Amino acid sequence: MNTSELDWFKSSYSSAQGDSCVEVAVTEQAVHVRDSKDLAHPCFAVDREGWTRFVGFVTEA
Repeated sequence: MNTSELDWFKSSYSSAQGDSCVEVAVTEQAVHVRDSKDLAHPCFAVDREGWTRFVGFVTEA
């Protein structure tokens, strides 16, 4: 998949300076994650169930 064609968005928790940003793009099959400061670095993807578990874990912490 060409990830440059995905609809990427930043977390609402990203700092105003834009120096600590993670971007995600959601598709039917997966959630793609990348570092917005280093777009040349490959992104990674997790299935939607795994992403839901991850978000649940970090919101409980």
